[in-house]
Amino acid sequence: MNVVVVESPAKAKTINKYLGSGYKVLASFGHVRDLPAKDGSVRPDEDFAMSWEVDTPSAKRLNDIAKAVKESDGLILATDPDREGEAISWHVLEVLRQKKALGSKPVKRVAFNAITKKAVLDAIANPREIDAPLVDAYLARRALDYLVGFTLSPVLWRKLPGARSAGRVQSVALRLICDREGEIERFVREEYWNIAALLKTPRDDSFEARLTVFDGKKLGRLDIKNAEQAGGIRTMLEGATFQAASVEAKPTKRNPAPPFTTSTLQQAASAKLGFSSSRTMQIAQRLYEGIDIGGETAGLITYMRTDGVQMDPDAIQAARRAIGSGFGDNYVPEKPRYYSTKAKNAQEAHEAIRPTDFARHPKEMRQYLDDDQAKLYDLIWKRAIASQMQSADIERTTVEIEAVNGSQTAQLRATGSVIRFDGFIAAYTEHREDEDEDEDSARLPEIRSGEALAREKINATQHSTEPPPRYSEATLIKKMEELGIGRPSTYTSTLSTLRDREYVTVDKRKLIPEAKGRLVTAFLESFFDRYVEYDFTADLEEKLDLISDGKLSWKEVLRDFWRDFSGAVGNIKELRVTNVLDALNEELSPLVFPAREDGGNPRACPTCGTGTLSLKLGRYGAFVGCSNYPECKYTRQLGGDANGGDGNGSAAADEPKVLGKDPYTDEEITARNGRFGPYIQRGEGKEAKRASLPKGWSLETIDHEKALALLSLPRDIGKHPETGKMISAGIGRYGPYVTHDGTFANIENVDDVFSIGINRAVTVLADKQAKGGRARSTPAALSTLGDHPDGGPITVRDGRYGPYVNWGKVNATLPKGKDPATVTLEEALALIAEKGGASPKKKAPARKTSAKTAKKTTKSE
Repeated sequence: MNVVVVESPAKAKTINKYLGSGYKVLASFGHVRDLPAKDGSVRPDEDFAMSWEVDTPSAKRLNDIAKAVKESDGLILATDPDREGEAISWHVLEVLRQKKALGSKPVKRVAFNAITKKAVLDAIANPREIDAPLVDAYLARRALDYLVGFTLSPVLWRKLPGARSAGRVQSVALRLICDREGEIERFVREEYWNIAALLKTPRDDSFEARLTVFDGKKLGRLDIKNAEQAGGIRTMLEGATFQAASVEAKPTKRNPAPPFTTSTLQQAASAKLGFSSSRTMQIAQRLYEGIDIGGETAGLITYMRTDGVQMDPDAIQAARRAIGSGFGDNYVPEKPRYYSTKAKNAQEAHEAIRPTDFARHPKEMRQYLDDDQAKLYDLIWKRAIASQMQSADIERTTVEIEAVNGSQTAQLRATGSVIRFDGFIAAYTEHREDEDEDEDSARLPEIRSGEALAREKINATQHSTEPPPRYSEATLIKKMEELGIGRPSTYTSTLSTLRDREYVTVDKRKLIPEAKGRLVTAFLESFFDRYVEYDFTADLEEKLDLISDGKLSWKEVLRDFWRDFSGAVGNIKELRVTNVLDALNEELSPLVFPAREDGGNPRACPTCGTGTLSLKLGRYGAFVGCSNYPECKYTRQLGGDANGGDGNGSAAADEPKVLGKDPYTDEEITARNGRFGPYIQRGEGKEAKRASLPKGWSLETIDHEKALALLSLPRDIGKHPETGKMISAGIGRYGPYVTHDGTFANIENVDDVFSIGINRAVTVLADKQAKGGRARSTPAALSTLGDHPDGGPITVRDGRYGPYVNWGKVNATLPKGKDPATVTLEEALALIAEKGGASPKKKAPARKTSAKTAKKTTKSE
């Protein structure tokens, strides 16, 4: 028996059916090892030596694989056919060697581009060795990403409180989004007019012609600038005679687009189906791994992470047969079509995305697929089949028309086209889906050269130029591909990271940079400009590709990068915050100091009138403040209303709204609007108690009674009838809740926090435990290191499985042997950033792991 290792259990199930009883197929569930979230995982001083750790779930799976291998005749590594797949095979093999599970058993590496019985059996019959250069390229990429993240992120935390972190590819993608936003802010609209004539032939057929030349001058799109100019031209044409000067019919061909790559599939699925890039890849993964079609499990498409546009010769022949039988022999070109990609640094090693069997028509497959799967398969099948079909024959007709009114002359043009032979367009019978196909102009009636034309109407329409559109996921991926930034497996994870770090938001499928994201980009452009340059990043990607080809040493690439990068970081560490603020004030001027309604100086303080506004950096991030602080306490959220608002519709400079006094402390209770939203405060100074207004409450409706109730939280409800321990209610990061003995249960309504009784509270807690809720017992803090840049204390604690650092819901295990008494704030921040990601408010409670384990990173899309 041979053990076969693949990545996913779905893939394992499908392949096991193909191979039979002589093979045991096991899944690794993606990557089995990763660099631990601590300094020293990549060591430049030791020639970039790297340390790897296995998390608990992966350790169990590797033990199962090792046990099976010891009882087998050999090992077959059958992970995905790309750089990440090669790396997973390498990791599995390394661990098995460490466990001494292999002995002298043979090890084979196989790769298949499609999960079909033929493809799998052919691969098993033609094994190879692990591709060392491909693994080297993975190691280089992983080391680069680690070194950039662990070196640059602490600089951001010190110089830009509130910034999450910086990544190698993510920072450049973020720059694209921010640069486009800057273009939109700087854009100045221009008015222009279009003139068109509705004309009629002697046979009473109407058509439209657009003005192209007036009084001998060729008109550009913006040349008619105002209503007065447009009116004069319109008057001249209304009194003119019209004649068809020439009629030219020109045959042209329209060729089909190549089959999908990862990038073009994501773009098409976004434009035509409304799918996000992550949704597209999830569906494609399922189609690739196998679908049950009438008792047979088969992969319906080839591997979906690719930038190649060519199809296998056998697949091309199969497509040509399907075209002949489905559309007719006249739709089959004389010779097969071959494509090459125009994308920068593209690798042609893999096939394009295509159906594994062209005989599986989308209409027949629909019964086995859910709605989204059927839509995506239909898109892939039609694009692939069309790519091997005959060109469409189009006849384009252009009519040049002369207009004469006394001594004044003008020229107009009418265009139209007719499809003489639809060719590949026939593949899109339900609706036009080929994104490379231009919209046909209207079909023209019969127009004869030299004949007079009657005027029906002259239309003059006003327009204005539009700013460039914000990027969508699809257009950003297209731009990244054009620039050579990232690779097929990184696009989706890059976009997800930007959203998770709250650097961008998505509104109506458009990517909008948050103020935090623009701040990070401006900082990097000002002080790390080389490392967010498009050409530099693309050049680095090209070097990684050369490593894959065995043409460059991966450690040589790392040495060159690290020498310059570490020096740049060293220089920035000495930079004063005032230098940073001066640079950011200049770089982000349209965002930080938008134009005022009264036309005044955007940097003049609207409260005191004598101060100058500037960026300020607080513990929770950047905001705009007055230079006369503390005498003038004007503040505004970054990107907020320049006319005195804080971005939430209220004036930040307004005096606090007095609600009354606390009956027990006699301190004044006020309602205020801060940089992070409305809140209430009791007392003044550092000892003042504050509470944010819960969702649904506003400054306009808050009163003394509500404020007292909010400040009294958490509220004791009563003792639990079984345990005798107190049940309390409060409002936390995840909304209103009740808690008892370490168990937390959410309640729906904020108002219920103040009124819920003991009986209902006991029921809510019991329901939570019945659904699997577990008590959370938090060990006491050994020490408090300080506050996280995003707010909240960072503590060191001693748990069941050893010491760890804690921030909110994020727990990060200390490295083995690390004395908890010696942990620094910077070390804790680095551990939390890797373990917890963007922010605890975005994460579910982290599971505790032993000191020997670290969070696993599964294979990214």
